[in-house]
Amino acid sequence: MLSSLLLISYSTECRAYVRTSLNAATQTNVIYVPANYSTIQEAVNHAAPGDQIFVQAGTYLENVAINKSISLVGENRELTIINGTKTGAVINITTSNVNVTGFTIGKSGLGTPPDSGIFIEYSNNVTISNNRIVKDYNGITILFCSGIVISDNDISTNGYDGISVYSSVNVMISNNVIFSNFYNGISFYSSGHNIVSGNTISGSYYGIRFTLSSDNTIYHNNFGNRYQVSSDSTNIWDSGNEGNYWSSYTGQDLNGDGIGDLPYSIDENSQDHYPLVGSFSDFSITLNAEYHVTVICNSIVSNFRFKTGEETGNRIVSFNATGEEGTVGFCRIKIPTALMNYPFVVLVGNEEIIPTLLGASSAEYSHLYFTYLHSSQTVSVISSKVLALCLQLSDSYISLQTELHSLNRTYYELLSKYDTLLENNTLLQEIYRELSMSYQEHLVNYSENVQNIQNLMYIFAATTAVFLITTVYLSKRAHASTATKAKLIEEK
Repeated sequence: MLSSLLLISYSTECRAYVRTSLNAATQTNVIYVPANYSTIQEAVNHAAPGDQIFVQAGTYLENVAINKSISLVGENRELTIINGTKTGAVINITTSNVNVTGFTIGKSGLGTPPDSGIFIEYSNNVTISNNRIVKDYNGITILFCSGIVISDNDISTNGYDGISVYSSVNVMISNNVIFSNFYNGISFYSSGHNIVSGNTISGSYYGIRFTLSSDNTIYHNNFGNRYQVSSDSTNIWDSGNEGNYWSSYTGQDLNGDGIGDLPYSIDENSQDHYPLVGSFSDFSITLNAEYHVTVICNSIVSNFRFKTGEETGNRIVSFNATGEEGTVGFCRIKIPTALMNYPFVVLVGNEEIIPTLLGASSAEYSHLYFTYLHSSQTVSVISSKVLALCLQLSDSYISLQTELHSLNRTYYELLSKYDTLLENNTLLQEIYRELSMSYQEHLVNYSENVQNIQNLMYIFAATTAVFLITTVYLSKRAHASTATKAKLIEEK
């Protein structure tokens, strides 16, 4: 079941790759097989560095050695088949800057690790993408390399390992279906600083094996194997907030975010701190740029699609979600805000579900979580421009209502203060009248007192005048009496 989660229309992608490559033919020399050369090896032998070899659909019985920086492109990965001679590697790459895409590759030798569908040694910057690598000894073997990209391949039913990495760094293994390989899905030997992400690794004895290989990062993978991990090394098992899906995980997700509440124990030295409780899927959308929408879900997810509403401008991602009737399904969806930045409406079938916007959301990504009852459902996530406008108008209305309420409150506060001022003014008027009356009374009393003072002054002046006149009169009489007595004395 796990292997069905990430199935993609490889033939469509391959045709798109071929069209892009053919459009660039004016810059790149394209060699056609069998039109120009009957075998792939002949085309490689006659190619110059930078050339592209385009292989038309058909079955090619040969082992191919690539020692030049070229691109090897199959017309259709299901129908363009390279079968080896059951000896050595089907494709052996011994140089840098090589791309291989669009093939079914099988029937390598079956004895030692170099017997592989693709064997890459002492090379840098090699990309192996969109191939089926089946029924070889090892699917892909990488030896003493750096900058290798293994992506979007189906690597299944190989006799030993799906992918083996020896003494290599900066290897990126992503978005592959690695299914039912006999021993290890992926193995690392004396290799560090590599990344394994977005793969479905199932049906093998060990899902992934590390031998003397530390400082590798493993996240967003789906593991469903007899034994998930064999390791004697310390590695990183999550991206910082999301880890891997483990079919053997027994923890719970009580807080409802799609992440297990307890870590998944790898060994005594390592843990997946954020184990996923549903399978991980990564879907690519091209719209002016390439975007990735990721889904963590306990349903079987298929038929992912994206469209833009012609009339509404809404952007919609949808997919089929299937699960056991009567059980509860959930989805945790990560959507780039550059792709869908309007408010979200989630429909499961015809029923609207209110999603939770998780705390992991940021300016770059929205993380939505929602649950539903299982059946065969179509899940649609709609970024609605119309809803955004409605919410904007609603926000404006609420803002205006708030401002109006504030103005009304201010008006009533001022009105209350006016009433208080009016009461104070009335009181002041009454006090003024009382003071005025008191002032008038005091003024009358003052006038009376002034008159009394004037009268007293008149009396005082008259009394003083009488006193002075009397004093002068008496003084003169006294003087005259004294003079008369003196004269009488003299006359005697």
